[in-house]
Amino acid sequence: MVTTAPTNLVYKRPESFTVTPTHYCPGCTHGVAHRLVAEVLEEMDLVDRTIGVASVGCSVFTYNYFDTDFVEAPHGRAPAMATGIKRVLPDRIVFTYQGDGDLASIGMGEIVHAAARGENITVIFINNANYGMTGGQMAPTTLPGMKTTSSPLGRDVETQGHPIRMSEMLATLDGTGYVVRRSMHDPKNIRLAKKAIRLAFETQVRGLGFSLVELLSTCPTNWGMTPVQALKFVEEHMVPAFPLGDYKVATGVAQVKV
Repeated sequence: MVTTAPTNLVYKRPESFTVTPTHYCPGCTHGVAHRLVAEVLEEMDLVDRTIGVASVGCSVFTYNYFDTDFVEAPHGRAPAMATGIKRVLPDRIVFTYQGDGDLASIGMGEIVHAAARGENITVIFINNANYGMTGGQMAPTTLPGMKTTSSPLGRDVETQGHPIRMSEMLATLDGTGYVVRRSMHDPKNIRLAKKAIRLAFETQVRGLGFSLVELLSTCPTNWGMTPVQALKFVEEHMVPAFPLGDYKVATGVAQVKV
């Protein structure tokens, strides 16, 4: 059978994406985040000079999806690896792609000190409130009362502490230039997330310091929900716990037009 391409095509796979079947669960918004990053790099003509750093977690195979140079970091150490790459190759665009278990737990020291030093790298931070790859255990971002495989009765803040709001905390550091939180639970917020990702890379291009975009994401499998229910959970429970907004936009960054 001979098929022809549609003449009214308005949405296509970014050329910076490889043709690779996804390993993510149905309804997981990691794929949405990947596409947003790919679109931004392509639109900014940065693909050929970008080096990504994949973390350990659900995003461990990130390098399979992007047609850019990529390296794999030990668990939690992506900011340290990105720091080394950027210092040796300052003309490259360097970004890490990390989940909440990787960034906010074992990698807490790495991300805090990279931000404090003002490393000119970009961090894409996926917050789905659990350890996705290893079975859905409680993470530093798990909501109070939220049930996980390691908190089957729900997170008890009296014994297990409160969720850590990474964007708010990192925004207090002098080395950060751009720190924001967005979500991917509906088309409007996905568009806002893309704009934030572009500004984060613009921050790096212009040498304005450390940039981070936190993205609230779904995890239908470990949450025990359908994809639609998971999107609703983000809107109704995660957004109130992790308010969307700009937590640090340095003076130079604020003047950048995207």
